[in-house]
Amino acid sequence: MSSEPIQTDLVIIGAGPVGLFAVFEAGLLNLHAEVVDNLDRPGGQCAELYPDKPIYDIPAVPVCTGQELTDQLMKQIAPFTPGFHLGQQAERLERLPGGRFRLTTDAGTVFECPVIVVAAGAGSFVPRKLPLPGAEAREGNSLFYAVRKMDPFKDKDLLIAGGGDSALDWTLNLRPLARSLTLVHRRDEFRAAPDSVARMRELVANGEMQLLIGQISALHGEPPALDGVTIKSPAGETLVACDTLLAFYGLKMELGPIADWGLNVEKNLIAVETSAFETSEPGIFAIGDICTYPGKLKLILSGFHEAALMAQKAFKLARPEEKLVFRYTTSSTELQKKLGVA
Repeated sequence: MSSEPIQTDLVIIGAGPVGLFAVFEAGLLNLHAEVVDNLDRPGGQCAELYPDKPIYDIPAVPVCTGQELTDQLMKQIAPFTPGFHLGQQAERLERLPGGRFRLTTDAGTVFECPVIVVAAGAGSFVPRKLPLPGAEAREGNSLFYAVRKMDPFKDKDLLIAGGGDSALDWTLNLRPLARSLTLVHRRDEFRAAPDSVARMRELVANGEMQLLIGQISALHGEPPALDGVTIKSPAGETLVACDTLLAFYGLKMELGPIADWGLNVEKNLIAVETSAFETSEPGIFAIGDICTYPGKLKLILSGFHEAALMAQKAFKLARPEEKLVFRYTTSSTELQKKLGVA
């Protein structure tokens, strides 16, 4: 890959919903964005972990899935033709003479710009994997750590492990599709939403699924196939027949190389001020779940608000000689032409 620097107004690290909306807010101000993400497609955690999961708290959108939200955001930012550099991790950041930045990815792509926006969700994330012999050989065939599409689980003898929202949500969503479904958790208490737990217990009471208390201690069958697991509990061991295992033990969140950029980091989150969500390093912003400040809510709509204010300050850094004129898309013919709706 060529190392010739790509010149742009801002580089956005993270192609989740907040990063994508930041492209839109920047585009309204004539700022061009290049987007870097270590996943192989836009959408971030919404598209990677919850593509079919309903989202109910996007303003004016009663319900949409993570993938539908991603698709609509991609359509919204299309007029601004951002560059996408997927399957790459932002690696090295240097401050150039004059204050601009040079950012290099692990694939050798080089950018030069006055503004860096970290919209990396909770950072680079990897699932906590099942620490058992034969687990790795079954990944993607009979063992999964995320649900990208629901159809592959149709008519399966499904075992779901975990006690958080992901485990309970997919238990409820996949139960109608699966031939049989068993939920296993190490204790009879759950971290998920109370309503989800109540609905799960009702299904168990009606004989529509099984709940086991214990931990998976062994996988059976010739990899990559699976024909059962052993569940160990204080009462003994139970062999459960299943051909598909979904393990939701949470995610390990890591800032990755961003942790070495000299930013003010608190508990793996980047501290920002709240007028523009700028970090302790001038010209570097953090928006979405990756940032922290007093009163922070980890909601997509909060990230959208952060992106809008970030773009105002980014304009002043990227175009110091130009005057920022605030316009509404409802009344500005110029903005409507940009969006292709005039």
